[in-house]
Amino acid sequence: MNLIIVESPAKARTIKNFLGKGYDVIASKGHIRDLPKSRFGIEIDEEHHKIAPKYSVAKENAPTVKEIKDKAKKADTIYIATDEDREGEAIGWHIAHAIKKDPAELPRIVFHEITKSAIEHALESARHIDINMVNAQQARRLLDRIVGYKLSPLLSSKIQKGLSGGRVQSSTLKLVVDREREIKAFIPQEYWSIDTKFQTNIEANLIKHGGKKIEKLSIENKEQAEAITQSVKNDSYTIAKIETKQRKSATPPPFMTSTLQQTASSKLGFSPKKTMMLAQTLYEGVKTPDGTSGVITYMRTDSLNLATEAVSAVRGIIKSRYGEKYLPPKPKFYTKKAKGAQEAHEAIRPTMLQFTPEVASKYLKTDELKLYRLIYKRFMACQMADALFEQQSIIFQGNENEFRASGRKLVFDGFYKVMGNEDKDKLLPTLKEGEKAEIESVKPTQHFTEPPSRYSEASLIKKLEAEGVGRPSTYAPTIATLTNRTYVNIEKKQIVPTEVAFTVTEILEKHFANIVDINFTATMEEKLDAIAEGHEDWEKLLIEFYESFMQQISEGKEKIQSLKMAKPLGRNCPKCGSELLLRSGRYGEFVACSGFPKCKYTEQVDADGNKVEKKEQFADEKCEKCGGDMIIKNGRNGQFLACGNYPECKNTKSIQVEEKVSKTPCPDCGGKLSLKNSRRGPFWGCKNYPKCKFISKFEPTTIKCKEKGCNGVLAPRTYRNKEVYECVKCKARTPKEEIENS
Repeated sequence: MNLIIVESPAKARTIKNFLGKGYDVIASKGHIRDLPKSRFGIEIDEEHHKIAPKYSVAKENAPTVKEIKDKAKKADTIYIATDEDREGEAIGWHIAHAIKKDPAELPRIVFHEITKSAIEHALESARHIDINMVNAQQARRLLDRIVGYKLSPLLSSKIQKGLSGGRVQSSTLKLVVDREREIKAFIPQEYWSIDTKFQTNIEANLIKHGGKKIEKLSIENKEQAEAITQSVKNDSYTIAKIETKQRKSATPPPFMTSTLQQTASSKLGFSPKKTMMLAQTLYEGVKTPDGTSGVITYMRTDSLNLATEAVSAVRGIIKSRYGEKYLPPKPKFYTKKAKGAQEAHEAIRPTMLQFTPEVASKYLKTDELKLYRLIYKRFMACQMADALFEQQSIIFQGNENEFRASGRKLVFDGFYKVMGNEDKDKLLPTLKEGEKAEIESVKPTQHFTEPPSRYSEASLIKKLEAEGVGRPSTYAPTIATLTNRTYVNIEKKQIVPTEVAFTVTEILEKHFANIVDINFTATMEEKLDAIAEGHEDWEKLLIEFYESFMQQISEGKEKIQSLKMAKPLGRNCPKCGSELLLRSGRYGEFVACSGFPKCKYTEQVDADGNKVEKKEQFADEKCEKCGGDMIIKNGRNGQFLACGNYPECKNTKSIQVEEKVSKTPCPDCGGKLSLKNSRRGPFWGCKNYPKCKFISKFEPTTIKCKEKGCNGVLAPRTYRNKEVYECVKCKARTPKEEIENS
């Protein structure tokens, strides 16, 4: 019996389907050995330039390790089959150590797609674990541990509790903060345009006036605009030149990680994190007409390479499906100017072209299908003929003024046949050179320049890729970390930094300039690439960084002024008489007693530091214990009544609220559904609990979910500012209009 060790249970199930009885497949469930969570876990000998990470197996991973060990003892051959990138290589190395095997002796197999032919080919061409790739990943992991473990406590102690800093995270945050600074510092500039239409409603742009070129900002004020407008009205025009050219619209390259995340964000509204989760599922295996199989290639890649067999297959389909004219004479190859492309070695593409989006619609969930359709069409398009446009320009010549009108017509749709063309034709009428031209209307219009737009998730990923900050596997987690740490908020698809983001960035710029410098971060990525290629010593890199960084940490502890220092207010606590202090907290400034924790008196203050009086809301009943007034309070689970004589009397009482019952019966048992409250917010639950345990965050309808194998019902909700219906079980979402029009 041979044993194959992969990372994911889903991947393990898929591979098992392809192999005979002579193979067993088991999943490590990701990282099974790592640096400890509760301590630094790195021993550094600066004198001898040695570094010793103290890896350990977490308690929750112990059962998995034991199971792999037991199976390994009985196996004739143990194959490491983790993902083919640095992280996958390192996971395989850790697995070998965890089961007490020599990593150099275990055969290592890699594949870009999880199909039967790919797995069989991988088994025939096994190699050994690449220690250079392992060391590159170790260096990355240890660099991030050093920065995070040493910088985060400093930020928390100097600014506020719960803050974190990171090598890629902090430089990414600076990009977001710098863009917001540009927006705040932006001063609008006035400019004018002369909106002109010639005969038969032809819109034209003024390109010359008085022999001078007119640019966007040339006309600076109303006086200039009115003078030029009068000149335009008084002038006479002829059609001086008609020019027609053919222009090609080149086919787009296949997807890699960054462009898939960008396109899924702009076209589908998916966050990078969601895109990668869906892509992981499509890669590891879904149901198809031929059984469970991976339907796309590996999704963490910065390569545009395509397998020769895949290109040959898609060219055959293009020819048979669309005809000879849609097929270029030769296959198309794409290259990327990469700063050390090092992840997987092929672009993202479908693995089975016969599994078309039409076929896939019977097997995939709604969002899986949307992403798969995007990948499938992009791969088809990248090997089709270019689209061809006819561009026409007309020059209207006057004595003082010159105008240009432009039009465009799609002559041959090429790859748009698959992807669709969102740009409408703008056709110009048939005219002749030398003819006189009459102006139908002319109007001066005032404009103001606009500040640069905030980053969206898609544009931030594009910027990170262009600057060489991070790698395909880090884009989505970095944005998720900034959001989770409340450094940024996502508002109307724009990334908006919070106040604490500015504070943290300002301190890092002053005391840790290298950490937030994108050039430093990009250079470090290049050094990691050099380690992976065997050109740089990973321990030397870490020691040099550690020595310099710890010097910065020491200086930071002394020089960074704490923003958490309390400011005496010169008045005493009304409860205990101790002095009141103005403090800074996670949610802004507040007043607290210096006698804390014995005295827990606090006051709310506004943005100017003035006390905000709390207005008590009294209920129409008395306390049954002491006769005091009952006050309406807000708690975790909503409003409740509390005695006004607290703390002498600690009596509380729930507020009886009229129960809200849904008109829709329980989908599971037919009973009544009522609106309940919990710490996580309101939810709809069955009144037959505990016999029936149905719950839903949103009020369900009787509309059945159309996903295959799901017997759930749909509930209306708002998702990303769009009205949708979401299944209460499988969470598949469908636009509101699609449900209501069906």
